[in-house]
Amino acid sequence: MYMEKMNFVQELTWRGMIHQVMPGTEEQLQKEMTSAYLGIDPTADSLHIGHLVGVMMLRHFQRCGHKPYALIGGATGMIGDPSGKSKERVLIDEDMLRHNQECLRKQLAKFLDFDSDAPNAAVLVNNYDWMKEFSFLDFIRNVGKLITVNYMMSKDSVKRRLSGENGADGMSFTEFTYQLLQGYDFLHLNETANCKLQLGGADQWGNITTGTELIRKVTGNEAYALTCPLITKADGKKFGKTESGNVWLDPKRTSPYKFYQFWLNVTDEDAKRYIRIFTSLSKEEIEALEAEQAEAPHLRALQKRLAQEITVMVHSQADFELAVAASNLLFSNGGGEELRKFDEETLLQIFESVPTIEVSKEAFGEGMKAVDMLAEGFGISKGEFRKLAQGGGIAVNKAKLAAFDQEITATDLLLGKYLIAQKGKKNYFLVTVK
Repeated sequence: MYMEKMNFVQELTWRGMIHQVMPGTEEQLQKEMTSAYLGIDPTADSLHIGHLVGVMMLRHFQRCGHKPYALIGGATGMIGDPSGKSKERVLIDEDMLRHNQECLRKQLAKFLDFDSDAPNAAVLVNNYDWMKEFSFLDFIRNVGKLITVNYMMSKDSVKRRLSGENGADGMSFTEFTYQLLQGYDFLHLNETANCKLQLGGADQWGNITTGTELIRKVTGNEAYALTCPLITKADGKKFGKTESGNVWLDPKRTSPYKFYQFWLNVTDEDAKRYIRIFTSLSKEEIEALEAEQAEAPHLRALQKRLAQEITVMVHSQADFELAVAASNLLFSNGGGEELRKFDEETLLQIFESVPTIEVSKEAFGEGMKAVDMLAEGFGISKGEFRKLAQGGGIAVNKAKLAAFDQEITATDLLLGKYLIAQKGKKNYFLVTVK
């Protein structure tokens, strides 16, 4: 991943990933391999796609030949960052913190090279490790005296909370000190790892510049800041949220199928932005895809490639292929064998919008005739069912019925309890035997 000829600032610029950059940053990065860090909230045991902008910044940073530090905010996570929030965060204990850190490291390893012997191999750190022994008295004596209250009060995140903006209910002293703690992280990494740059979202600018101010006062060393825009959808709504909540990277929280579907279903306008931010495709590859999309918008080349790249990166090639098979299932004539590859969660998600009927185990017994089991579910008479079946218009588990009164037995049930019934090309319902 060491590609020192790439210019990081230029790379992020064409990708639409720069909001603010401190003067001198680009010159520093062109001068030598530079270390930078980005903080990650450890209050859950999985990243969600809202974290991915920052993670991709680190990925692009490493691809450009620089050394990324992913900082797990163990100490700061116990306090809560007031930036962009109107309420205090629920705090976590150390056991939960360590569990979450290990889970996040495994996910980050899919984006960053931690394990090679390259000079720019990524490093994972946790600010709890250097903050846990720091006494309150030591902190206010050695760090607190360096930054004035006037300076801290001038930050937008503090102003918004104190003014009651967006329903904010004030700010505790604990949260008020957050920018000092984040600033100290930058100072610590600058002194111990020669870390000269902090990356973050646009809402982090105030916290990051507090760090550069601390470094200037304590050591006089060089320190820089670069932030990316907060990502929204084309309609202005918050990126990464769906009606059912966050889209997680952990397959137990969000299945690879659901994850793939999220990216596949973004708008054309969003796909143009997201494919730059959330993939490592080159400018030329993306422009070729845009031209393809312009020629045949209905083929959704951008969405398909975006969904492919990010699903393979977060999950695997096999998960991507299964997600594609699941997505195509509703619109294909075949697929009976594919159905048996899906786990229960994915199967139910594929057919979550189709009508369902239940058949009791007692009524099912050793088996039932298709006409008795399915006609009512389709809302048709047995006579009509017979005609449709004889014309090849009824399928069970994507296989056309050989006869209208074909026996459905336990061996036909998917996962021992499900049956997918289909009338014509698009009329489905799900049978659950229980």
